[in-house]
Amino acid sequence: MANFKVDEIKGIIPAALTIFGKDEEIDEKGTRLYIDYLLKQGVDGLYLTGSTGEAFLMDLDERKKYVEIVVDEVGGRVPIIVHIGDIGTKKSIELAKHAYNTGADAISSVPPFYWQFGEENIFNYYFDIASSVPIPLIVYNIALAGILRLNIIKKISKIENVKGIKYTATTHDQISTIKDQVGQSFLVYSGCDEMAASGLINGADGIIGSFLSLMPELFIDIYNAIQNNDLATAKAKQKDVIRIIEYSLHYDYFSVIRLGLKWMGIPAGYSRRPFKSYNDEEEKIIKRGFLDLKERYHIQDVKFLDLL
Repeated sequence: MANFKVDEIKGIIPAALTIFGKDEEIDEKGTRLYIDYLLKQGVDGLYLTGSTGEAFLMDLDERKKYVEIVVDEVGGRVPIIVHIGDIGTKKSIELAKHAYNTGADAISSVPPFYWQFGEENIFNYYFDIASSVPIPLIVYNIALAGILRLNIIKKISKIENVKGIKYTATTHDQISTIKDQVGQSFLVYSGCDEMAASGLINGADGIIGSFLSLMPELFIDIYNAIQNNDLATAKAKQKDVIRIIEYSLHYDYFSVIRLGLKWMGIPAGYSRRPFKSYNDEEEKIIKRGFLDLKERYHIQDVKFLDLL
Protein backbone atom coordinates (compact mmCIF):
# COMPACT_ATOMS: atom_id res chain seq x y z
CA MET A 1 0.00 0.00 0.00
CA ALA A 2 1.45 3.37 -1.02
CA ASN A 3 2.23 5.84 1.75
CA PHE A 4 2.57 9.07 -0.25
CA LYS A 5 0.56 10.94 -2.87
CA VAL A 6 2.42 11.80 -6.05
CA ASP A 7 2.51 15.53 -5.32
CA GLU A 8 4.46 14.72 -2.15
CA ILE A 9 7.28 13.09 -4.13
CA LYS A 10 9.60 16.05 -4.51
CA GLY A 11 13.07 17.19 -3.51
CA ILE A 12 16.28 15.18 -3.29
CA ILE A 13 15.76 11.59 -4.47
CA PRO A 14 18.89 9.44 -4.89
CA ALA A 15 18.89 6.91 -7.69
CA ALA A 16 19.96 4.08 -5.44
CA LEU A 17 22.76 1.63 -6.07
CA THR A 18 22.02 -2.05 -5.80
CA ILE A 19 24.35 -3.45 -3.16
CA PHE A 20 26.06 -6.61 -4.37
CA GLY A 21 28.56 -8.72 -2.49
CA LYS A 22 31.85 -9.88 -4.00
CA ASP A 23 29.97 -12.88 -5.42
CA GLU A 24 27.67 -10.41 -7.27
CA GLU A 25 24.66 -11.53 -5.24
CA ILE A 26 22.41 -9.02 -3.46
CA ASP A 27 23.78 -8.15 -0.02
CA GLU A 28 20.76 -7.63 2.22
CA LYS A 29 22.69 -6.45 5.27
CA GLY A 30 24.73 -4.00 3.21
CA THR A 31 21.57 -2.78 1.51
CA ARG A 32 19.88 -1.99 4.80
CA LEU A 33 22.93 -0.10 6.12
CA TYR A 34 23.20 1.90 2.89
CA ILE A 35 19.50 2.82 2.81
CA ASP A 36 19.56 3.76 6.49
CA TYR A 37 22.57 6.02 5.80
CA LEU A 38 20.74 7.83 2.99
CA LEU A 39 17.66 8.37 5.14
CA LYS A 40 19.78 9.82 7.94
CA GLN A 41 21.22 12.34 5.48
CA GLY A 42 17.75 13.80 4.99
CA VAL A 43 16.90 12.67 1.45
CA ASP A 44 13.30 13.12 0.36
CA GLY A 45 12.78 9.80 -1.40
CA LEU A 46 14.44 6.89 -3.19
CA TYR A 47 14.47 5.72 -6.82
CA LEU A 48 15.15 1.98 -7.06
CA THR A 49 16.38 -0.44 -9.75
CA GLY A 50 17.11 2.17 -12.39
CA SER A 51 20.27 2.69 -14.42
CA THR A 52 22.31 3.38 -11.28
CA GLY A 53 20.85 0.27 -9.70
CA GLU A 54 22.20 -1.82 -12.61
CA ALA A 55 18.67 -3.10 -13.21
CA PHE A 56 19.43 -4.46 -16.66
CA LEU A 57 22.13 -6.69 -15.16
CA MET A 58 19.55 -8.28 -12.85
CA ASP A 59 16.81 -10.82 -13.48
CA LEU A 60 13.21 -10.13 -12.46
CA ASP A 61 13.41 -12.07 -9.21
CA GLU A 62 16.49 -10.12 -8.15
CA ARG A 63 14.83 -6.81 -8.93
CA LYS A 64 11.82 -7.86 -6.88
CA LYS A 65 13.98 -8.99 -3.98
CA TYR A 66 15.83 -5.69 -3.85
CA VAL A 67 12.59 -3.70 -3.85
CA GLU A 68 11.23 -5.84 -1.02
CA ILE A 69 14.33 -5.28 1.11
CA VAL A 70 14.34 -1.52 0.60
CA VAL A 71 10.61 -1.03 1.12
CA ASP A 72 10.88 -2.99 4.36
CA GLU A 73 13.89 -0.97 5.52
CA VAL A 74 12.32 2.39 4.66
CA GLY A 75 9.11 1.51 6.47
CA GLY A 76 7.14 4.37 4.97
CA ARG A 77 9.56 7.10 6.03
CA VAL A 78 10.03 8.51 2.51
CA PRO A 79 8.41 7.91 -0.88
CA ILE A 80 9.77 5.12 -3.06
CA ILE A 81 9.74 5.13 -6.85
CA VAL A 82 10.52 1.75 -8.44
CA HIS A 83 11.89 1.64 -11.96
CA ILE A 84 10.18 -1.30 -13.66
CA GLY A 85 11.36 -0.69 -17.21
CA ASP A 86 12.37 -3.45 -19.59
CA ILE A 87 12.17 -4.04 -23.33
CA GLY A 88 9.11 -6.24 -22.95
CA THR A 89 5.77 -4.89 -21.77
CA LYS A 90 4.88 -8.22 -20.14
CA LYS A 91 7.97 -8.14 -17.93
CA SER A 92 7.47 -4.47 -17.03
CA ILE A 93 3.87 -5.12 -16.00
CA GLU A 94 4.99 -8.02 -13.80
CA LEU A 95 7.48 -5.70 -12.07
CA ALA A 96 4.89 -2.92 -11.81
CA LYS A 97 2.39 -5.19 -10.08
CA HIS A 98 5.06 -6.41 -7.72
CA ALA A 99 6.12 -2.84 -6.87
CA TYR A 100 2.52 -1.89 -6.15
CA ASN A 101 1.85 -4.96 -4.01
CA THR A 102 5.12 -4.43 -2.12
CA GLY A 103 4.20 -0.87 -1.18
CA ALA A 104 5.95 1.42 -3.67
CA ASP A 105 4.49 4.91 -4.04
CA ALA A 106 5.13 5.20 -7.78
CA ILE A 107 6.66 3.33 -10.69
CA SER A 108 8.91 4.58 -13.45
CA SER A 109 10.12 3.27 -16.78
CA VAL A 110 12.43 4.00 -19.66
CA PRO A 111 10.77 3.63 -23.06
CA PRO A 112 11.23 0.25 -24.77
CA PHE A 113 14.63 0.27 -26.43
CA TYR A 114 17.03 -1.64 -28.72
CA TRP A 115 14.62 -2.13 -31.65
CA GLN A 116 14.07 1.61 -32.19
CA PHE A 117 10.35 1.41 -31.50
CA GLY A 118 8.04 3.96 -33.07
CA GLU A 119 5.86 6.45 -31.22
CA GLU A 120 2.79 4.20 -31.34
CA ASN A 121 4.75 1.33 -29.77
CA ILE A 122 6.10 3.63 -27.07
CA PHE A 123 2.68 5.13 -26.32
CA ASN A 124 1.13 1.66 -26.07
CA TYR A 125 3.94 0.49 -23.79
CA TYR A 126 3.27 3.29 -21.31
CA PHE A 127 -0.51 2.92 -21.64
CA ASP A 128 -0.37 -0.78 -20.83
CA ILE A 129 1.92 -0.30 -17.83
CA ALA A 130 0.00 2.67 -16.44
CA SER A 131 -3.24 0.68 -16.76
CA SER A 132 -1.84 -2.30 -14.87
CA VAL A 133 -1.56 -0.65 -11.41
CA PRO A 134 -3.28 2.22 -9.58
CA ILE A 135 -0.08 4.02 -8.48
CA PRO A 136 1.46 6.87 -10.54
CA LEU A 137 3.85 6.27 -13.42
CA ILE A 138 6.87 8.52 -13.99
CA VAL A 139 8.23 8.40 -17.53
CA TYR A 140 12.04 8.09 -17.71
CA ASN A 141 13.59 10.17 -20.47
CA ILE A 142 17.26 9.25 -20.97
CA ALA A 143 19.57 9.10 -23.97
CA LEU A 144 20.62 5.52 -23.16
CA ALA A 145 17.10 4.38 -24.06
CA GLY A 146 16.28 7.10 -26.56
CA ILE A 147 15.23 10.66 -25.81
CA LEU A 148 11.49 11.25 -26.22
CA ARG A 149 10.47 14.33 -28.19
CA LEU A 150 8.08 16.87 -26.70
CA ASN A 151 5.15 15.78 -28.87
CA ILE A 152 5.25 12.16 -27.62
CA ILE A 153 5.78 13.33 -24.03
CA LYS A 154 2.61 15.41 -24.35
CA LYS A 155 0.68 12.42 -25.72
CA ILE A 156 1.92 10.08 -22.98
CA SER A 157 1.10 12.68 -20.30
CA LYS A 158 -2.60 12.33 -21.18
CA ILE A 159 -2.62 8.69 -20.11
CA GLU A 160 -4.39 8.27 -16.79
CA ASN A 161 -1.84 7.58 -14.04
CA VAL A 162 1.09 9.13 -15.94
CA LYS A 163 2.00 11.91 -13.52
CA GLY A 164 5.52 13.01 -14.34
CA ILE A 165 8.85 12.54 -16.05
CA LYS A 166 12.43 11.94 -14.99
CA TYR A 167 14.23 14.19 -17.45
CA THR A 168 17.84 13.04 -17.82
CA ALA A 169 19.03 15.36 -20.55
CA THR A 170 20.87 18.67 -20.79
CA THR A 171 18.17 20.50 -22.77
CA HIS A 172 16.72 22.13 -19.68
CA ASP A 173 14.64 24.61 -21.61
CA GLN A 174 12.39 21.59 -22.22
CA ILE A 175 11.71 21.30 -18.48
CA SER A 176 10.13 24.75 -18.54
CA THR A 177 8.30 23.95 -21.77
CA ILE A 178 6.89 20.70 -20.39
CA LYS A 179 5.60 22.58 -17.35
CA ASP A 180 3.99 25.22 -19.57
CA GLN A 181 2.48 22.90 -22.16
CA VAL A 182 1.58 19.82 -20.10
CA GLY A 183 0.72 21.55 -16.82
CA GLN A 184 2.31 22.69 -13.59
CA SER A 185 0.96 19.65 -11.75
CA PHE A 186 2.87 17.31 -14.09
CA LEU A 187 5.99 16.53 -12.08
CA VAL A 188 9.41 16.94 -13.68
CA TYR A 189 12.54 15.55 -12.04
CA SER A 190 15.93 16.73 -13.26
CA GLY A 191 18.12 13.69 -13.83
CA CYS A 192 21.38 15.30 -14.96
CA ASP A 193 23.44 15.66 -11.77
CA GLU A 194 25.91 18.04 -13.41
CA MET A 195 23.03 20.44 -14.08
CA ALA A 196 20.93 20.08 -10.93
CA ALA A 197 20.76 23.83 -10.30
CA SER A 198 19.77 24.47 -13.90
CA GLY A 199 17.01 21.89 -13.73
CA LEU A 200 15.57 23.44 -10.58
CA ILE A 201 15.81 26.97 -11.99
CA ASN A 202 13.85 25.77 -15.02
CA GLY A 203 11.06 24.42 -12.84
CA ALA A 204 11.99 20.87 -11.86
CA ASP A 205 10.19 19.57 -8.79
CA GLY A 206 13.15 17.54 -7.64
CA ILE A 207 16.42 15.86 -8.54
CA ILE A 208 16.89 12.14 -9.17
CA GLY A 209 20.46 11.05 -9.78
CA SER A 210 23.38 8.74 -9.11
CA PHE A 211 25.69 11.09 -7.23
CA LEU A 212 23.00 11.99 -4.71
CA SER A 213 24.04 8.73 -3.03
CA LEU A 214 27.63 9.87 -2.65
CA MET A 215 27.14 13.50 -1.62
CA PRO A 216 23.49 14.17 -0.75
CA GLU A 217 24.56 17.15 1.34
CA LEU A 218 25.70 19.06 -1.75
CA PHE A 219 22.45 18.48 -3.60
CA ILE A 220 20.39 19.34 -0.53
CA ASP A 221 22.34 22.62 -0.32
CA ILE A 222 21.69 23.31 -4.02
CA TYR A 223 17.99 22.54 -3.66
CA ASN A 224 17.59 24.74 -0.59
CA ALA A 225 19.61 27.56 -2.15
CA ILE A 226 17.38 27.61 -5.24
CA GLN A 227 14.25 27.60 -3.05
CA ASN A 228 15.67 30.60 -1.19
CA ASN A 229 16.80 32.42 -4.36
CA ASP A 230 20.41 32.15 -3.19
CA LEU A 231 21.97 31.70 -6.61
CA ALA A 232 25.52 32.38 -5.42
CA THR A 233 25.44 29.37 -3.09
CA ALA A 234 23.74 27.19 -5.70
CA LYS A 235 26.39 28.13 -8.27
CA ALA A 236 29.31 27.43 -5.91
CA LYS A 237 27.91 24.06 -4.81
CA GLN A 238 27.11 23.07 -8.39
CA LYS A 239 30.70 23.78 -9.41
CA ASP A 240 31.92 21.38 -6.73
CA VAL A 241 29.45 18.74 -7.97
CA ILE A 242 30.70 19.12 -11.54
CA ARG A 243 34.35 18.80 -10.52
CA ILE A 244 33.70 15.63 -8.52
CA ILE A 245 31.60 14.05 -11.25
CA GLU A 246 34.00 14.99 -14.04
CA TYR A 247 36.82 13.24 -12.20
CA SER A 248 34.66 10.22 -11.37
CA LEU A 249 33.73 9.73 -15.02
CA HIS A 250 37.32 8.79 -15.80
CA TYR A 251 36.39 5.48 -14.18
CA ASP A 252 33.30 3.25 -13.89
CA TYR A 253 31.48 5.82 -11.84
CA PHE A 254 29.08 3.41 -10.10
CA SER A 255 32.16 1.79 -8.59
CA VAL A 256 33.65 5.17 -7.68
CA ILE A 257 30.45 6.03 -5.80
CA ARG A 258 30.79 2.71 -3.98
CA LEU A 259 34.36 3.61 -3.00
CA GLY A 260 33.31 7.01 -1.67
CA LEU A 261 30.63 5.39 0.46
CA LYS A 262 33.14 2.82 1.69
CA TRP A 263 35.46 5.64 2.81
CA MET A 264 32.59 6.91 4.96
CA GLY A 265 32.10 3.48 6.51
CA ILE A 266 29.08 2.53 4.39
CA PRO A 267 29.40 -0.97 2.89
CA ALA A 268 28.36 -0.23 -0.69
CA GLY A 269 29.57 -3.52 -2.10
CA TYR A 270 30.65 -4.29 -5.65
CA SER A 271 29.39 -3.60 -9.15
CA ARG A 272 28.30 -6.41 -11.43
CA ARG A 273 30.42 -7.30 -14.40
CA PRO A 274 31.06 -6.01 -17.00
CA PHE A 275 31.33 -2.94 -14.74
CA LYS A 276 34.63 -2.95 -12.91
CA SER A 277 35.22 -3.12 -9.17
CA TYR A 278 38.57 -1.60 -8.24
CA ASN A 279 41.38 -3.38 -6.41
CA ASP A 280 43.43 -1.87 -3.59
CA GLU A 281 46.08 -0.30 -5.83
CA GLU A 282 43.47 1.23 -8.13
CA GLU A 283 41.58 2.50 -5.11
CA LYS A 284 44.70 4.32 -3.89
CA ILE A 285 45.06 6.04 -7.25
CA ILE A 286 41.42 7.12 -7.26
CA LYS A 287 41.67 8.38 -3.69
CA ARG A 288 44.82 10.35 -4.51
CA GLY A 289 43.01 11.98 -7.42
CA PHE A 290 40.17 13.07 -5.15
CA LEU A 291 42.65 14.52 -2.65
CA ASP A 292 44.31 16.51 -5.43
CA LEU A 293 40.90 17.73 -6.58
CA LYS A 294 39.93 18.78 -3.06
CA GLU A 295 43.16 20.75 -2.56
CA ARG A 296 43.22 22.33 -6.03
CA TYR A 297 39.69 23.74 -5.80
CA HIS A 298 39.49 24.12 -2.01
CA ILE A 299 36.37 21.94 -1.87
CA GLN A 300 34.83 22.00 1.59
CA ASP A 301 31.93 20.39 3.43
CA VAL A 302 31.77 17.26 1.30
CA LYS A 303 31.73 14.35 3.73
CA PHE A 304 33.47 11.67 1.70
CA LEU A 305 36.27 14.10 0.78
CA ASP A 306 36.61 15.37 4.35
CA LEU A 307 37.28 11.80 5.51
CA LEU A 308 40.12 11.11 3.05
